[in-house]
Amino acid sequence: MNPTVSPLLTVDGLDVTFRRDGEVRAVRDVSFSLDRGECLAVVGESGSGKSVTARTLLGLTGTQASVSARRLEFDGTDLTALSERQWRALRGRRIGLVLQDALVSLDPLRTVGAEVGETLREHSLASGPAVRERTLALLSEAGIPDPERRAAEYPHQLSGGLRQRALIASALSGAPELLVADEPTTALDVTVQAQVLDLLGRLVDQGTALLLISHDLSVVARLADRVAVMYGGLVVEQGRAADVLKNPRHPYTRALLAAVPTVGSKGRALSVATAPQPAAGPGGCPYAARCLSADDLCRTELPAATADGDGHLTLCRYPGGPVPLATPDASRPRAKATAVAVPRDEPAVGAGPALLEVAGVSKSFRAPGGGSWTAVNDVSFRIGAGETLGLVGESGSGKTTTARIVLGLTEPDEGSVRFEGEAWSGLPERARRDRRRHLQVVHQDPLGSFDPRHTVRRIVAEAAARAGVPRGRARTARVAELLDQVGLSAALADRRPLQLSGGQRQRVAIARALATEPRLIVCDEPVSALDVSIQAQVLDLLAQLQRELDLALLFISHDLGVVHHVSDRVIVMKDGELVESGHVEQIFDRPAHPYTRELLAALPRPDLDPAPERDQEGVRA
Repeated sequence: MNPTVSPLLTVDGLDVTFRRDGEVRAVRDVSFSLDRGECLAVVGESGSGKSVTARTLLGLTGTQASVSARRLEFDGTDLTALSERQWRALRGRRIGLVLQDALVSLDPLRTVGAEVGETLREHSLASGPAVRERTLALLSEAGIPDPERRAAEYPHQLSGGLRQRALIASALSGAPELLVADEPTTALDVTVQAQVLDLLGRLVDQGTALLLISHDLSVVARLADRVAVMYGGLVVEQGRAADVLKNPRHPYTRALLAAVPTVGSKGRALSVATAPQPAAGPGGCPYAARCLSADDLCRTELPAATADGDGHLTLCRYPGGPVPLATPDASRPRAKATAVAVPRDEPAVGAGPALLEVAGVSKSFRAPGGGSWTAVNDVSFRIGAGETLGLVGESGSGKTTTARIVLGLTEPDEGSVRFEGEAWSGLPERARRDRRRHLQVVHQDPLGSFDPRHTVRRIVAEAAARAGVPRGRARTARVAELLDQVGLSAALADRRPLQLSGGQRQRVAIARALATEPRLIVCDEPVSALDVSIQAQVLDLLAQLQRELDLALLFISHDLGVVHHVSDRVIVMKDGELVESGHVEQIFDRPAHPYTRELLAALPRPDLDPAPERDQEGVRA
């Protein structure tokens, strides 16, 4: 920050309280500032208060929220004193917002061009033909190819990356001085994520202030000048990105960094091992129940923030305390299967008999305008018992179609699938029904695969029934056993999906898959929408279950760090074809195909140096 220039945004002592079924203090005494041409990243797990903080800056906390602050100013304007009319004049014009899910944020009934041009019209920034001209320029600046064609399309006709860039173009249409980006790259594949991050980085370099909300610390390392870490509504640590990411002082920050899958994390659990701690009282540190350094004073009194000479703030009585990491034997032993890079027509296989054999499968679909397009072309691979095969590739590479072929939900046009040594593809469903219990799936969004009217108990019990568990005490006991197996309390059995957190829902999905005693589980992006600490818990759970039950996993993900952590072997797909396969270390350390090298080059890494710092003129070093 430049001490001679007033910050564009000043937040001092922000409190946000919701009065809904009681009183919830979601944000507590939060303070930070942000200059033009600077990126401040706010990180923390779900429920930490980061999104509420971001929405407060746009007046979007809702009517049931009470907002107060010692000082909450944007370019000298007191945000606490604005009327709704004044907010509408500011929102979109001077402060822009980019949300996580572009498909939900964009109006499905309007073309992309109409969506981007709305701010121009609403704020009288352009009229007539100038609106279309500026709209096309904004789409082009956001990195959207052929903007004239894309402007006439609807959001569902665009890929995930194009939708996200269209959303950014819409947010930039008012030329805002401050851009609030709330999880802008979640669920995007690595190359599209890199394109979006490059776009955001250019905006910062051009003078836009960026408040980045993210649980992805590798994204934070790439963009942020400074980092604020939130937990329980509090900023528990704040400082320069280089200091916070390289020398974390709060035990929660240290735990977050330890939970990120990296090359060094392979072979050990990711989630921090902690013994149960007494809960803190109303005035105590909210992290005390998870902190091994906590004492009675931590549980009764919130510590004062301490700062060093570089302005690195820590809200902890014992900064730099221990963060216990699980030992290698807490993770599953690596599978015995080995593989090396092989020619295209001779895919690598695991040692021993194959549990699943996919041989030369291809699948084409009719194109909307006539003709056809090939989703999968001559793909072959094998999975052995107890092995994890990682499947990576960009959106549209054929991963999901391949998974559906494996599950017997889509029949291949050519080739075959064998499961447990017997034919699986090309059979009527009644011939597969008895064996289907041994092949299960865990989806990216379990909420979309659950009946929202059903309780957790009923969701898991229906799967147990399909496995032949009789009604009554036996089924009740089996449900309790499965919930315990995935680390869920029996007290959650009567809740419905919407009453659960994302991590809890994913555990229910795993319990449902385990109910039929499967031998192979297809995991389709199972952790992509979870924050880093919950992601770590789910990955550790899968590793534990795999070790105990000798499960095989087909693990589909765009997150290469996760794939490296969990996989024994990896196959890489591009444009429907398998372009490379091999042992995970060989693929990551010595990739042979140019596309694999491109994927790895686009991967942001938390262990790399954070974004270069700026001098007093705002130029990156």
